[in-house]
Amino acid sequence: MRFVTFEADGQRKPGVISDVDAVLDLSTIGFANILQLIEAGQSGLEKAAAFANQAPAAARYKINSVKLCAPVPRPPKLICVGLNYRDHAAETGAQIPAVPTIFNKFPSAVIGPGDNIVLPRVSKSPDYEAEFAFVIGRGGRHIAPADWRNHVFGYTIVNDVSARDYQRATSQWLMGKTFDTFAPMGPCIVTADEISDPHNLDIRIEINGEVLQNSNTRELIFKVPDLIAFLSSVFTLEPGDVVSTGTPAGVGFVRKPPRFLRPGDEVAVKIPAIGELRNPVVAET
Repeated sequence: MRFVTFEADGQRKPGVISDVDAVLDLSTIGFANILQLIEAGQSGLEKAAAFANQAPAAARYKINSVKLCAPVPRPPKLICVGLNYRDHAAETGAQIPAVPTIFNKFPSAVIGPGDNIVLPRVSKSPDYEAEFAFVIGRGGRHIAPADWRNHVFGYTIVNDVSARDYQRATSQWLMGKTFDTFAPMGPCIVTADEISDPHNLDIRIEINGEVLQNSNTRELIFKVPDLIAFLSSVFTLEPGDVVSTGTPAGVGFVRKPPRFLRPGDEVAVKIPAIGELRNPVVAET
């Protein structure tokens, strides 16, 4: 199944896509938001599936008549992994890391499909990063790598927009990563059962139709089981946490000349198994 958060009738609602052009309102069966659905676990999925088979007309919306939001608009944690593609580490001249590089973005950075990426006045080098992300279903501590499938609810797309000048100003990356609007997410969460192997997915980014990143998640250094085990060895993973797994080669700052985001750009991150995350770029006013 494919779950979304959408706006209709002046409200933000959780939904499930029932076919190519319709979304069903899950608030009509008691889910106030997508986090409640995720927290419900298998029973929530079963309830949503049963609803999708017999949803009344009043709960059905044409997908082009609603606004899609980030599928998890305010994740409990938005956890990011740096230097996690072999091709990206090579292009930056970095050694292959022995331990995952972890940072985070604050929930206030999250935007949805079609929302503006706002380039901050204070940064001269805003960059793009196409990323594959997974959403935690069942949480926990000290999760064994072999148990990873029991803890993944599904998969989505993130664009890890990054102000390189702020990122490089100190050894801590946070301030360069968490400007408002710097975490586009969406368009949906594809449930884990729909993707048999998350480590063999094509991923690319296009800006104004030009392909600037084009790789596959087989290039991941630390894969989903590794990341779940490592993260949960330090802190409790919770339902709805989003883990963005890193970006492949082709980012703007390594290009010659550098290719940073500019007002008027349209950025599209594409993972065919999940969909397309498209956002326009504007200057801060």
